[in-house]
Amino acid sequence: MSVHLVNPSDVAFGIGVITPRWLYVLAAATPRHLGDPHIVDETLEPINPESIKRGDVVGIGVHTANTLRGFEVGKIARERGAHVIFGGIHATLYPEECHRLGAAHAVVKGDGDAIWATVLEDCAKGQLQPVYEGGRLPGDRLIPARWDLMKPGSYMWASVQTVRGCPKHCSFCSVWRTDGQKPRQRAGDGIIQEIVQLRRLGYRYIALADDNFYPVSLTDIALAERQKDEARIEQLRSLRAERFELMRRLAELPSDMIFFTQITMEAAEDVEFLNAMREARIKGALVGVESVTEEGLKSVFKDFNLAGDNLVERLKKFRAHGVHVLGSFIFGLSTDRPDTFAATAALAKKADITFAQFVMMTPFPGTVDFDKWEKSLGDQVTKVQGVPITRYWLIPGHLRPKLYTPHPAMNAEEIRQRTQGVWDDYYQLSEIWKRAKCVKALKSKLAFVFISKLYRQMYANTGIATDSARRKKANRWARLTAKLCLRLFRGQPMPKLNMPAGPQEPFPILPA
Repeated sequence: MSVHLVNPSDVAFGIGVITPRWLYVLAAATPRHLGDPHIVDETLEPINPESIKRGDVVGIGVHTANTLRGFEVGKIARERGAHVIFGGIHATLYPEECHRLGAAHAVVKGDGDAIWATVLEDCAKGQLQPVYEGGRLPGDRLIPARWDLMKPGSYMWASVQTVRGCPKHCSFCSVWRTDGQKPRQRAGDGIIQEIVQLRRLGYRYIALADDNFYPVSLTDIALAERQKDEARIEQLRSLRAERFELMRRLAELPSDMIFFTQITMEAAEDVEFLNAMREARIKGALVGVESVTEEGLKSVFKDFNLAGDNLVERLKKFRAHGVHVLGSFIFGLSTDRPDTFAATAALAKKADITFAQFVMMTPFPGTVDFDKWEKSLGDQVTKVQGVPITRYWLIPGHLRPKLYTPHPAMNAEEIRQRTQGVWDDYYQLSEIWKRAKCVKALKSKLAFVFISKLYRQMYANTGIATDSARRKKANRWARLTAKLCLRLFRGQPMPKLNMPAGPQEPFPILPA
């Protein structure tokens, strides 16, 4: 019985930007007596059905965007006589879909780190259960990944997770519902061990793939102090102290290493935290700005953010402390007007944001927005090829609506075109070169230009563009740019690198 782990994708670029971490975590969770799993990331190359034999196990991880392809892979695997097991966010939310449409024998809900070995054991005994509850594991039970199984030269960046869960409750996000609002932090030793192993393999750029790297804000602590909740105060201070200890240890790693993460806007007011990020070389962060107006922020339950000139000043604080922002903006909110698009682009430039993404409002399963949208439609649900739009992930991508909620001031095509225009304006070469001043060396400037163009081209393939010729062109450019970026981001392997502090890791030193 061989184990296959598949990350489904409709588009293969040959080279990935960031490692899909779950593949290598479940590889680590696979009992060694079953041998090393066969890992297939379809963002690199499509699966070869001939590699699947009767009696094998095929584990497929799905989120909303790749569900349709995941179901195709599931049916292929079952036709080959394999045991098909689904997991991931979408499988957690809709396990019955995986059985009905993906030919699943079993579905794992929640974290797979601990339950995966049980699933495989039941499979070997012929006792697979329809559903397994992985739950939400505490941080000390989240396991490190098997990065030794990674094919060399496949990815520009590697990824390590330090915490799961987010204490916020944004209406458009499902994380706080699926992963919980209680931060589950991993111990520093396990995190540093993984990063050391990755640097040994030549990875200099590491994404700290967290739901929220800043799980405790100063506001949280102040509120607990006003309430005189001593237990809560102690808990929050302990979590905060662990963050600082982790950043101290990151700072001791080789000086050519760069980290990127995801945090909330509130971190801009925490100077001590920003200084620690700078020392740890956490030089980039995805920050959910969402809207530049107060009305827009309230509509998505994110009124802890600022708007207008106050927003500009807060975003600039990140840059002042050496943290480059990838700002995320949402278009299509009910409060948006035609002039919102130009205003958003202007603010992003004024705030000196290094990168930006502009997405159209989509009600994702598991979110408050999705629940409201589905309820508002009632029995009046439009269907595309027999599929209700409330299950839009089951509709072929080129047939899906670009906007799901009627807008009071604009139609869907106008919002799509205006969103496309903001992307085109923000990522035109002259604007990218202006932003390239954030780095000094020519090699770094070239890397900045290439990664900016790659980000733009890959997005054109999956979101805004509707013209098939433009999509194909974007795919070709993405493949070419990805190869150039790989050379710029990778470093020389450091096979003899040891842990900078603390107990020695269990990983063997790899041969030179």
